[in-house]
Amino acid sequence: MSASNQSNAAAVRAFRVLETLAAAGRPLSMMELASTLDLPKQTMHRILVQLSDAWLITRGAGDKRYECSPRVRMLAVNVLMHAGPAAARHVLLEQLVEKIGETCNLTMLSGNDVIYLDRVETEWPLRVHLQPGSHVPLHCSASGKLLISFLPKDRRDRVIETLPLRPYSERTITNRETLRKELAITRRRRLAINNQEHLQGLIAIAVPVMLDRNRACAAIAVQAPVGRLTLEDLLRFEPDLRHAAEETAKTFSA
Repeated sequence: MSASNQSNAAAVRAFRVLETLAAAGRPLSMMELASTLDLPKQTMHRILVQLSDAWLITRGAGDKRYECSPRVRMLAVNVLMHAGPAAARHVLLEQLVEKIGETCNLTMLSGNDVIYLDRVETEWPLRVHLQPGSHVPLHCSASGKLLISFLPKDRRDRVIETLPLRPYSERTITNRETLRKELAITRRRRLAINNQEHLQGLIAIAVPVMLDRNRACAAIAVQAPVGRLTLEDLLRFEPDLRHAAEETAKTFSA
Protein backbone atom coordinates (compact mmCIF):
# COMPACT_ATOMS: atom_id res chain seq x y z
CA MET A 1 0.00 0.00 0.00
CA SER A 2 1.37 3.45 -0.91
CA ALA A 3 2.05 6.09 1.75
CA SER A 4 -0.90 8.10 0.41
CA ASN A 5 -3.27 5.15 0.70
CA GLN A 6 -1.99 4.36 4.19
CA SER A 7 -2.64 7.96 5.24
CA ASN A 8 -6.16 7.84 3.80
CA ALA A 9 -6.88 4.55 5.57
CA ALA A 10 -5.68 5.98 8.88
CA ALA A 11 -7.87 9.06 8.42
CA VAL A 12 -10.92 6.90 7.72
CA ARG A 13 -10.26 4.76 10.80
CA ALA A 14 -9.94 7.89 12.94
CA PHE A 15 -13.22 9.21 11.54
CA ARG A 16 -14.92 5.87 12.28
CA VAL A 17 -13.81 6.17 15.91
CA LEU A 18 -15.33 9.66 16.16
CA GLU A 19 -18.48 8.45 14.42
CA THR A 20 -18.81 5.53 16.85
CA LEU A 21 -18.31 7.73 19.91
CA ALA A 22 -20.85 10.25 18.65
CA ALA A 23 -23.46 7.55 18.03
CA ALA A 24 -22.92 5.72 21.32
CA GLY A 25 -24.50 8.38 23.54
CA ARG A 26 -22.01 7.49 26.31
CA PRO A 27 -18.23 7.28 26.78
CA LEU A 28 -16.63 4.09 25.48
CA SER A 29 -13.50 2.21 26.54
CA MET A 30 -10.67 1.30 24.18
CA MET A 31 -11.75 -2.35 24.25
CA GLU A 32 -15.35 -1.44 23.41
CA LEU A 33 -14.18 0.65 20.46
CA ALA A 34 -11.78 -2.03 19.25
CA SER A 35 -14.52 -4.66 19.41
CA THR A 36 -17.13 -2.45 17.70
CA LEU A 37 -14.78 -1.44 14.89
CA ASP A 38 -13.03 -4.82 14.66
CA LEU A 39 -9.57 -3.28 15.00
CA PRO A 40 -6.50 -4.64 16.80
CA LYS A 41 -5.89 -3.28 20.29
CA GLN A 42 -2.55 -1.76 19.26
CA THR A 43 -4.12 0.03 16.29
CA MET A 44 -6.95 1.36 18.44
CA HIS A 45 -4.51 2.61 21.07
CA ARG A 46 -2.51 4.48 18.42
CA ILE A 47 -5.65 6.13 16.99
CA LEU A 48 -6.88 7.16 20.43
CA VAL A 49 -3.53 8.75 21.27
CA GLN A 50 -3.57 10.71 18.01
CA LEU A 51 -7.16 11.88 18.52
CA SER A 52 -6.43 12.85 22.12
CA ASP A 53 -3.33 14.82 21.11
CA ALA A 54 -5.46 16.71 18.56
CA TRP A 55 -8.10 17.37 21.25
CA LEU A 56 -10.72 15.55 19.22
CA ILE A 57 -11.56 13.12 22.04
CA THR A 58 -11.33 13.48 25.81
CA ARG A 59 -11.59 11.36 28.93
CA GLY A 60 -12.04 12.29 32.56
CA ALA A 61 -9.24 12.13 35.11
CA GLY A 62 -8.75 8.50 36.10
CA ASP A 63 -11.37 7.41 33.55
CA LYS A 64 -10.51 4.90 30.82
CA ARG A 65 -13.52 5.77 28.65
CA TYR A 66 -13.45 8.22 25.76
CA GLU A 67 -15.95 10.68 24.30
CA CYS A 68 -15.97 13.38 21.61
CA SER A 69 -14.38 16.64 22.72
CA PRO A 70 -16.03 20.08 22.76
CA ARG A 71 -14.03 20.80 19.60
CA VAL A 72 -15.83 18.02 17.74
CA ARG A 73 -19.21 19.00 19.18
CA MET A 74 -18.72 22.59 17.97
CA LEU A 75 -17.75 21.28 14.53
CA ALA A 76 -21.00 19.32 14.41
CA VAL A 77 -23.01 22.36 15.50
CA ASN A 78 -21.37 24.57 12.87
CA VAL A 79 -22.16 22.02 10.16
CA LEU A 80 -25.80 21.92 11.25
CA MET A 81 -26.00 25.72 11.42
CA HIS A 82 -24.62 26.32 7.93
CA ALA A 83 -25.13 23.17 5.84
CA GLY A 84 -27.74 22.87 3.09
CA PRO A 85 -30.73 21.73 5.24
CA ALA A 86 -30.26 24.79 7.50
CA ALA A 87 -32.11 26.93 4.95
CA ALA A 88 -35.11 24.59 5.01
CA ARG A 89 -35.15 24.64 8.82
CA HIS A 90 -35.02 28.43 8.84
CA VAL A 91 -38.04 28.62 6.54
CA LEU A 92 -39.97 26.34 8.91
CA LEU A 93 -39.10 28.61 11.85
CA GLU A 94 -40.14 31.69 9.88
CA GLN A 95 -43.49 30.09 9.08
CA LEU A 96 -43.95 29.17 12.73
CA VAL A 97 -43.19 32.72 13.94
CA GLU A 98 -45.53 34.17 11.32
CA LYS A 99 -48.35 31.94 12.58
CA ILE A 100 -47.70 32.30 16.32
CA GLY A 101 -46.43 35.86 16.44
CA GLU A 102 -43.69 35.11 18.99
CA THR A 103 -39.98 34.29 18.84
CA CYS A 104 -39.13 30.66 18.04
CA ASN A 105 -35.82 28.82 18.04
CA LEU A 106 -34.20 25.51 17.12
CA THR A 107 -31.71 24.18 19.67
CA MET A 108 -29.41 21.25 20.40
CA LEU A 109 -27.29 20.04 23.30
CA SER A 110 -23.70 21.26 23.46
CA GLY A 111 -21.88 20.03 26.56
CA ASN A 112 -23.60 21.48 29.63
CA ASP A 113 -25.48 24.11 27.61
CA VAL A 114 -28.14 24.44 24.98
CA ILE A 115 -26.96 26.05 21.76
CA TYR A 116 -29.19 27.90 19.30
CA LEU A 117 -28.89 26.41 15.82
CA ASP A 118 -31.35 28.96 14.51
CA ARG A 119 -33.68 31.62 15.86
CA VAL A 120 -36.36 33.82 14.32
CA GLU A 121 -37.36 36.91 16.29
CA THR A 122 -40.82 38.37 16.53
CA GLU A 123 -41.41 41.93 15.36
CA TRP A 124 -42.66 42.99 18.78
CA PRO A 125 -40.48 45.69 20.39
CA LEU A 126 -40.40 43.77 23.71
CA ARG A 127 -38.14 40.75 23.11
CA VAL A 128 -34.87 39.09 24.12
CA HIS A 129 -32.13 39.27 21.48
CA LEU A 130 -30.11 36.04 21.12
CA GLN A 131 -28.19 35.07 18.00
CA PRO A 132 -27.67 31.59 16.51
CA GLY A 133 -24.67 30.13 18.30
CA SER A 134 -25.75 31.57 21.66
CA HIS A 135 -25.71 29.26 24.69
CA VAL A 136 -28.26 29.01 27.50
CA PRO A 137 -28.20 26.76 30.61
CA LEU A 138 -29.69 23.27 30.51
CA HIS A 139 -31.50 23.19 33.85
CA CYS A 140 -33.53 26.39 33.52
CA SER A 141 -34.50 26.50 29.84
CA ALA A 142 -37.40 24.68 28.23
CA SER A 143 -35.20 23.22 25.48
CA GLY A 144 -32.51 22.22 27.96
CA LYS A 145 -34.85 20.32 30.24
CA LEU A 146 -36.51 18.67 27.26
CA LEU A 147 -33.24 17.49 25.71
CA ILE A 148 -31.85 16.20 29.02
CA SER A 149 -35.04 14.24 29.56
CA PHE A 150 -34.48 12.30 26.32
CA LEU A 151 -30.90 11.30 27.08
CA PRO A 152 -30.19 7.61 27.82
CA LYS A 153 -30.71 6.97 31.54
CA ASP A 154 -27.05 6.59 32.50
CA ARG A 155 -26.05 9.76 30.68
CA ARG A 156 -29.09 11.63 32.03
CA ASP A 157 -28.22 10.62 35.60
CA ARG A 158 -24.62 11.71 35.07
CA VAL A 159 -25.74 15.12 33.78
CA ILE A 160 -28.12 15.61 36.71
CA GLU A 161 -25.41 14.74 39.23
CA THR A 162 -22.70 16.95 37.71
CA LEU A 163 -24.62 19.90 36.30
CA PRO A 164 -24.01 23.15 38.23
CA LEU A 165 -27.55 24.20 39.22
CA ARG A 166 -26.85 27.91 39.31
CA PRO A 167 -29.87 30.06 40.28
CA TYR A 168 -30.69 32.49 37.48
CA SER A 169 -33.98 33.66 38.99
CA GLU A 170 -36.05 32.94 42.08
CA ARG A 171 -37.85 30.24 40.06
CA THR A 172 -34.74 28.32 38.92
CA ILE A 173 -34.68 24.66 39.96
CA THR A 174 -31.56 24.21 42.11
CA ASN A 175 -32.43 20.90 43.80
CA ARG A 176 -31.32 17.76 41.94
CA GLU A 177 -34.23 15.60 43.07
CA THR A 178 -36.71 18.30 42.02
CA LEU A 179 -34.99 18.49 38.64
CA ARG A 180 -35.11 14.70 38.31
CA LYS A 181 -38.89 14.71 38.88
CA GLU A 182 -39.36 17.61 36.46
CA LEU A 183 -37.45 15.72 33.77
CA ALA A 184 -39.55 12.59 34.27
CA ILE A 185 -42.72 14.62 33.72
CA THR A 186 -41.16 16.39 30.73
CA ARG A 187 -40.17 13.15 29.02
CA ARG A 188 -43.60 11.60 29.63
CA ARG A 189 -45.54 14.48 28.08
CA ARG A 190 -42.81 15.27 25.48
CA LEU A 191 -43.10 18.93 26.28
CA ALA A 192 -41.02 21.22 28.53
CA ILE A 193 -41.99 24.43 30.27
CA ASN A 194 -39.82 27.33 31.38
CA ASN A 195 -41.77 29.52 33.79
CA GLN A 196 -39.38 32.46 34.24
CA GLU A 197 -36.64 30.06 35.37
CA HIS A 198 -33.84 31.57 33.30
CA LEU A 199 -34.88 35.19 32.89
CA GLN A 200 -37.46 36.88 35.09
CA GLY A 201 -40.49 37.78 33.00
CA LEU A 202 -39.78 35.33 30.15
CA ILE A 203 -41.73 32.09 29.61
CA ALA A 204 -41.28 29.32 27.03
CA ILE A 205 -42.38 25.87 25.96
CA ALA A 206 -40.43 23.36 23.85
CA VAL A 207 -41.19 20.15 21.95
CA PRO A 208 -38.70 17.55 20.64
CA VAL A 209 -37.47 17.01 17.11
CA MET A 210 -37.47 13.20 17.06
CA LEU A 211 -35.06 11.05 15.04
CA ASP A 212 -37.13 8.01 15.92
CA ARG A 213 -39.58 6.94 18.61
CA ASN A 214 -37.15 7.45 21.50
CA ARG A 215 -34.38 9.77 20.30
CA ALA A 216 -34.63 13.56 20.21
CA CYS A 217 -31.94 15.30 18.16
CA ALA A 218 -33.11 18.87 18.77
CA ALA A 219 -35.91 20.99 20.20
CA ILE A 220 -38.19 23.68 18.86
CA ALA A 221 -39.33 26.30 21.36
CA VAL A 222 -41.44 29.42 21.50
CA GLN A 223 -40.90 32.13 24.10
CA ALA A 224 -42.68 35.29 25.12
CA PRO A 225 -42.67 37.92 27.87
CA VAL A 226 -45.27 37.43 30.60
CA GLY A 227 -46.57 40.92 29.91
CA ARG A 228 -47.83 39.71 26.56
CA LEU A 229 -48.81 36.06 27.04
CA THR A 230 -49.42 33.51 29.79
CA LEU A 231 -48.22 29.91 29.86
CA GLU A 232 -51.76 28.85 29.00
CA ASP A 233 -51.54 31.05 25.90
CA LEU A 234 -48.25 29.45 24.88
CA LEU A 235 -49.59 25.92 25.39
CA ARG A 236 -52.29 26.61 22.83
CA PHE A 237 -49.48 26.74 20.25
CA GLU A 238 -48.34 23.20 21.07
CA PRO A 239 -49.90 21.64 17.90
CA ASP A 240 -48.13 24.24 15.74
CA LEU A 241 -44.78 23.50 17.41
CA ARG A 242 -45.26 19.75 17.01
CA HIS A 243 -46.04 20.12 13.32
CA ALA A 244 -42.92 22.26 12.82
CA ALA A 245 -40.86 19.70 14.77
CA GLU A 246 -42.13 16.86 12.56
CA GLU A 247 -41.20 18.77 9.42
CA THR A 248 -37.81 19.72 10.87
CA ALA A 249 -37.11 16.09 11.72
CA LYS A 250 -37.29 15.28 8.00
CA THR A 251 -34.37 17.66 7.34
CA PHE A 252 -32.22 15.75 9.84
CA SER A 253 -33.14 12.29 8.57
CA ALA A 254 -32.52 13.43 5.00
